Amino acid sequence: MIHNEMIDTLLNRKSIRKYTRQMPTDEQIETLARVAQQAPFAAQMCSLLLKKGGTGMPFRAPLLFTVCFDLHKLERIMEKRNWPTKSCDLSLLLFGLQDAVLMAENLVIAAESLGMGSCFIGSAPYQAKTIIKKYNLPKRVFPIVQLTVGFPAEDPPPRPRYPLDYFLFTDSYPEFTDEMIDRAMSVMDDGYLAQDYYRKAKYMVPLEDGREETFTYDTYGWTEHMGRKWGQWTPSPKQLLAALKSCGFDLMNNNKS
Repeated sequence: MIHNEMIDTLLNRKSIRKYTRQMPTDEQIETLARVAQQAPFAAQMCSLLLKKGGTGMPFRAPLLFTVCFDLHKLERIMEKRNWPTKSCDLSLLLFGLQDAVLMAENLVIAAESLGMGSCFIGSAPYQAKTIIKKYNLPKRVFPIVQLTVGFPAEDPPPRPRYPLDYFLFTDSYPEFTDEMIDRAMSVMDDGYLAQDYYRKAKYMVPLEDGREETFTYDTYGWTEHMGRKWGQWTPSPKQLLAALKSCGFDLMNNNKS
């Protein structure tokens, strides 16, 4: 495969959970924000919140960004043009998610280019009430993901990914054979076990519903971890729908006059 500075930077990216005490400069922070802002977008339906240092920072990171789906700004502009919002909130959310995640990825790449590391925190939507209060968010703004950024105090290896034939499908989606699935599972599990990832993190998702534990850190790999997360957590959408509704997004009843 082709290698150059940009490709190698992307291939070597990994989550950083230990940071030095060095605070990025105002110029570096401004650069991150401007590069994030320059990502492709549907309608710039996103905003970036920033907290610098202090107590309660995840992983004691110097910077914490919160990436938000933001319709408030756009609808204020539409009001100036005498356009009421007719698009349903679900459609707007899907386009806004694209804006937000593309912006976040631009920020990550920019941070890497400046010698910084980062780690996504995906629980932001479930912490919406706390984030809304903390940042005084208006209606029609919803936190999508948080991102710690700073100078790394660790250098973990990049984490494994699926083999390419389980990820890239030319012309049509394939019918997976058992061999393809087993190979993909083996690549992921063997890779994480070789890095001793879960033992070092001291993290094994507890079993629910009386299931008997049969794994140890010698056998607990990525596929079991994913199975436990998505096989046990958040079976109902009620919590997320309620959080969205509290921010002014009613996905279940979107009649607009």
